[in-house]
Amino acid sequence: MKNGGSVLEFAGLTIEIALFLFTIAIIAGFLDTLAGGGGLLTLPALMMSGIPPLVALGTNKLQSCMGTATASVMMLRGRRVRWHQVKHLMLSAFIGSAIGTVIIQFVNTEMLTIIIPIVISIIGIYFLITPTIDEEDKPVKVSSSHYKRFVVPIIGCYDGIFGPGTGSFFTLAGRALRAQKFLEATAIAKTLNFSTNIASLIVFLFAGQVIWLVGITMMLGQLIGAWLGSHCLFKIPVNYLRYLVVIMCFGMLAKYMTA
Repeated sequence: MKNGGSVLEFAGLTIEIALFLFTIAIIAGFLDTLAGGGGLLTLPALMMSGIPPLVALGTNKLQSCMGTATASVMMLRGRRVRWHQVKHLMLSAFIGSAIGTVIIQFVNTEMLTIIIPIVISIIGIYFLITPTIDEEDKPVKVSSSHYKRFVVPIIGCYDGIFGPGTGSFFTLAGRALRAQKFLEATAIAKTLNFSTNIASLIVFLFAGQVIWLVGITMMLGQLIGAWLGSHCLFKIPVNYLRYLVVIMCFGMLAKYMTA
C-alpha cells in the first residue's frame, strides 16, 4: 500500500471527525441526487481531516458509490429511466472512469486545481443563462453513437481523475447534446455516475488508496442523503433544481477560489 503510513496515522478516527464526515455525507448525498456536486463537499472534508489527496480520492469513491447506487436503484425502480436506455452508456462511462483513475495514480493532483474551476464555471453559467428548463424541444447536436463513444467516456475519465461535479457534467451533456429534458438528463446522470464511481473505486482498491472505516461511515450518510434526495427529485419544480445547480456550481467555485 503506497499510503500505508498515512492510513495508519489516521487510524485514530475521533467521534467528532466521524460525525462531521457523516453529516457532510448526508448533505452531499442529498445534493448529488438532486443536482450533482456533492463531491465538492466530501472531498475537501476528507482532506481537511488529514487524509492525503490520493487516499482522499479513493475513500471518496467508496462513500459516493452508496449514494449513486441508491439514487440509481430508485430511478430504475421508479421507471424514471429504463435499463435499455443506459446499459451501453454505463459501460462507456465505466471504461472512461477506469482509464482516468489509472492516469491519476501517476499525475500531480495539484494541476487539477487549475482545470476544475474553469469547467465548473462553464456549467454554472450555462444553467444560469439557459431559459426556462424544458420550455421547448431542443435539437439533438450529437448522435447517440458519438455520445456513447466519445462524450460519455470523456466525462467518465474526468470522474476517474478527480470526480466532483460529474453528475452535473452528465446532466449538462444530456441537455446540451442529446436534447434530454432536465429531469430525464438528471435521472440518466445518476446511473452513469454510479458506473464511473464503481470503476474508479475498483482501481483505487487495487492501488490501496482507500480507508475503509472512514468510507463506510460516510456511506451510511450517503445512503440517507440519496434516499431523501431521490424522493424529492420529482416533487421539486424543475426550475428550482436549475437554481440549485447554479448555486452548487458557484458554491464549488467559491470553495476553490478560497482554498
